[in-house]
Amino acid sequence: MATIVVGDVHGCLRELKQVLERAGFEAGRDRAIFVGDLVNGGPDSLGVMRFVRGLGDAAEVVLGNHDLHMLAVGLGARKARDKDTFGDVLGAPDRDALLEWLRQRPMIVRAGQNLVVHAGLWPQWTATQAEAVAREVEAALRAEDFCRVFEVMYGNEPRQWRDDLEGEARLRVAINIMTRMRVLEADGSLEFDYKSTYEAIEAPRHAWFDAEPARWACDGPQADGVRVICGHWSALGYMQTPRLLALDTGCVWGRALSAVRLEDGHLVQVMRDGMVR
Repeated sequence: MATIVVGDVHGCLRELKQVLERAGFEAGRDRAIFVGDLVNGGPDSLGVMRFVRGLGDAAEVVLGNHDLHMLAVGLGARKARDKDTFGDVLGAPDRDALLEWLRQRPMIVRAGQNLVVHAGLWPQWTATQAEAVAREVEAALRAEDFCRVFEVMYGNEPRQWRDDLEGEARLRVAINIMTRMRVLEADGSLEFDYKSTYEAIEAPRHAWFDAEPARWACDGPQADGVRVICGHWSALGYMQTPRLLALDTGCVWGRALSAVRLEDGHLVQVMRDGMVR
């Protein structure tokens, strides 16, 4: 059995099928983990949703910010933006089943010594704490009053995690860390406007994964440290370090959809024009 982790799909069904085929994925044998943002931006969000859901237990999906946004719109907690392209999902005859399936997806998936999350982990979280916070958010998404999550998750405050946070503030910052984070300010607070490249970050700002000490990291101070596998930051592109595997290579922007087989690190990239690298 192989474990194949796939970057941000964003409604690019053709490229998704191609990258899985090139990676040698077989649904009855292998495990596919998606880093989130299945929908929005590309031409076939509905096709992607149906395809991934149809993989059954062979597919695991962590929730991304675009997935959560579609749920919020679908449940009436938020209005769609002009640039949103998931109307095909919300207008489909099976929309309720698809949205219910998506709402049940996790925030973090563990794969051996890897944690898969859409955007990243707070530097002061251990891997164990990160998984515990993820379970808190998942419980809120699956509770009877789950609609409140989508009513309170929008907003940028608070910009730092504290263990004593409660209620809406705790939920919002946890979701923002796991689905929106890219760059931190000098004081460690979240900075939401930066979307450019890693190389263009101006000190004292820094990428979230460069913050020290990173208690979650396999090369950090904790014995239970992990490597994080994430997406979300398309301008970062593919990056592999001892503590990080970043897989959003901007398929929706005309670049590539990436997938990595964890057992041997084999990378497959399908370009938006259908070329394979």
